[in-house]
Amino acid sequence: MTVVTIRHPLSDGCPPAWAGGWGQDQYGVWVEINVENITQRMRWIAPGRFLMGSPDNEPERYDDEGPQHSVTLTQGYWLFDTPCTQALWQAVMGENPSIYKSPERPVEQVSWHDCREFIGKINELVPGLALSLPTEAQWEYACRAGTDTPFSFGANITTDQVNYDGNYPYAGGAKGKYRDETVPVTEFSVNPWGLYQMHGNVWEWCLDGQRDYKDQAEIDPVGPQDESADRVLRGGSWLSNARVVRSAYRYFYHPVNRLVSIGFRCLRVQQ
Repeated sequence: MTVVTIRHPLSDGCPPAWAGGWGQDQYGVWVEINVENITQRMRWIAPGRFLMGSPDNEPERYDDEGPQHSVTLTQGYWLFDTPCTQALWQAVMGENPSIYKSPERPVEQVSWHDCREFIGKINELVPGLALSLPTEAQWEYACRAGTDTPFSFGANITTDQVNYDGNYPYAGGAKGKYRDETVPVTEFSVNPWGLYQMHGNVWEWCLDGQRDYKDQAEIDPVGPQDESADRVLRGGSWLSNARVVRSAYRYFYHPVNRLVSIGFRCLRVQQ
């Protein structure tokens, strides 16, 4: 079970200088950034503690998802509420590498290094923004959103909730659609913290590299930072079977690689 500190940095009613707007709803506090008339919403993720990885009895788990262990994140952060859209990528980079083109779909065909270049450019365009990629721990914490089930939606999912290959359901679930492409980033319901598509649609690059879990509590864990090390990918994609889009599933890929199933989302740690 996640333990969350209920506080946020806008309690005084003053948004940060880099934000173009802000508000609060049933999921919490949000801010927006604006680049070339493209708006991206970010959700406040409070610091807290959660169990990272999957328990031994989770159906269809992989060994590298364990041992499940306690992780404490000491800093809250603002996280894109969707994967980065093609519209935002185009506004920042001046081009669109995606195969399944639509402004409201996630950008794909981007390497880890491409994402870092994008982050450098958007940080120049919006002074004080200071975006980065999430660590693997920050990503899973936000994906779980206080849940301890295989998915943030519960013990199982359907293709009405997540874009994955419905020919391969999870743990005896019913078969569903195979869309064979990405969908708009706001399609389907949000998780309990107001985040879209933490499961499926596109894989999401994380900041850190591959590491083994240890059977001990951790505080703000970060994997290898060698620029050439394989980087963590999380969330699965439209090409994935349901087993792979679970909250705990881990994958690693070389940072120069690009695929039609790989995208990303950004965060800003609150200093």
